[in-house]
Amino acid sequence: MSTKSTMMNVSLSLPHMVERIGRVFPHVEVVSRMPDKSLHRTNYGRIHRRAKQLASALVNEGIQKSECVATLMWNHYAHLEAYLGIPSTGAVIHTLNLRLSPEDIAYIVNHAEDKILIIDDVLLSMYEQFRDQVSFKKVIVVPLTGDPVDECYTNYEDFIASGDPDFCYPDIDENDPAGMCYTSGTTGRPKGVVYSHRSTALHSMAEAMCDSLAISQHDTVMPVVPMFHANAWGLPYTSVLVGAKQVLPGPFLDAESLLDLYESEQVTLSAGVPTIWMAIKEAREAEPDRWKTAPNMRMAVGGAAIPESLFRAFDKFDMKIIQAWGMTESSPIATLGLLKNNLTDIDEDDQYKYRIKQGVPCPFVEVRIIDDEGQEQPWDGESPGDAELRGPWITGSYHKDEGAEDKFSKDGWLKTGDVCNIDSEGYVKLTDRTKDLVKSGGEWISSVDLENAIMDHPDVIEAAVIAVYHPRWDERPLAVITVKEGRQVTKEDVHLFLKDKFAKIWLPDAVETLEEIPKTSTGKFMKLKLREMYKDWKWS
Repeated sequence: MSTKSTMMNVSLSLPHMVERIGRVFPHVEVVSRMPDKSLHRTNYGRIHRRAKQLASALVNEGIQKSECVATLMWNHYAHLEAYLGIPSTGAVIHTLNLRLSPEDIAYIVNHAEDKILIIDDVLLSMYEQFRDQVSFKKVIVVPLTGDPVDECYTNYEDFIASGDPDFCYPDIDENDPAGMCYTSGTTGRPKGVVYSHRSTALHSMAEAMCDSLAISQHDTVMPVVPMFHANAWGLPYTSVLVGAKQVLPGPFLDAESLLDLYESEQVTLSAGVPTIWMAIKEAREAEPDRWKTAPNMRMAVGGAAIPESLFRAFDKFDMKIIQAWGMTESSPIATLGLLKNNLTDIDEDDQYKYRIKQGVPCPFVEVRIIDDEGQEQPWDGESPGDAELRGPWITGSYHKDEGAEDKFSKDGWLKTGDVCNIDSEGYVKLTDRTKDLVKSGGEWISSVDLENAIMDHPDVIEAAVIAVYHPRWDERPLAVITVKEGRQVTKEDVHLFLKDKFAKIWLPDAVETLEEIPKTSTGKFMKLKLREMYKDWKWS
């Protein structure tokens, strides 16, 4: 007789997490920075009740399982309620990236077939820029400023009040969709990544592990990374899972505002892109005695590689950087740069050599390096190749299976587009990325999209865009153009031409004119040559 498992088959789903904070951690605080910079304080008990009321109201409105409810919101208590309430109906929370252009947001809304929009009142002017291109069944406005909500919209507080706090959860399979984020559209149109209840639960448990971010009920967690960007790296869900206090900064992401919150709330863990930490470093160095942050505060940093000098500077502030690596498609954490036990006794300078790497793979995440001939590379720290991922919170396809032809290997691994190597200790080191992309302030910018748009200018013949190092934003786009005889095209001309096509962050910070752009033998722009030409570029 063969042996069979006798374990219960209980679904890994978000309603369990919602109920847990209501029963076990009702008094744990959630603090939000409001538009007038005041602090809104609530707790998990009220969040639990209001999330269930939101779920009930959405079902009463006719939202069906697997349908999308969009959010256009900053980081605050109502967004956390949406994080929990929407998936608890069996529907999908679709967080819209407010840093994209109105045209891209409209495309994403229509592609996802979003039924309802929940939006901050301070973002209604943004919605007005694309409202004629979309069709929501209902637009629900969160009155953060306290101003009356226009009659053409539904007041979020009224909507929540119509729901039942004793809402009964539907049957949810752990493989049902729970959330969706779109990529930044670095190659063609943005693509939708759909997270399941199971993947979200497992990602949260892995993130909470002691050898991961070690998040527990004793922590105060502040995600600076937006909740519309890859689920704020999963931190809101992980904090709910373990009962950690959350501090949500709203739109105020300048160094002074963040440091004030770090001090007043004694934040123990935060997360954001390198540009955030560079600004905080400058502020702390300018006024070293002004802020008293929590001892050994941890800071997860992702989105780009960061210099060793930043690690050393924050160590002096008793703030510990933990490098992370991942992408929207990996929920997003794939690796974390913690020192393994056998490396804690080595020379401090050698420790930094490991800390600045992207870290070791999280449990259940597999990483392999594939060379140009399709061969897997050894873990020797010297054999680079394209990084590929596989794991229970790594996407296996895109929404509607669009645009995935080149993103997955024949045996189902995700092609990250990053060039890496892995050393014998298991540490992944990012050595390059998809050659022509620009990564500015944690956001991807497509050089190809910019080039094509610039070449639509009537006086431009050719355009090539490359990434140039920037001390604050890591990289910024520089456009190299050739123009028609007798014509002149300035940076201001290019900005004016592109301002309605792209978000401001995409616009090139400099435009250089050449008689001819170097090309390869096949007629492609020789960007390697351009990077060499402008490697010592100095921003004025």
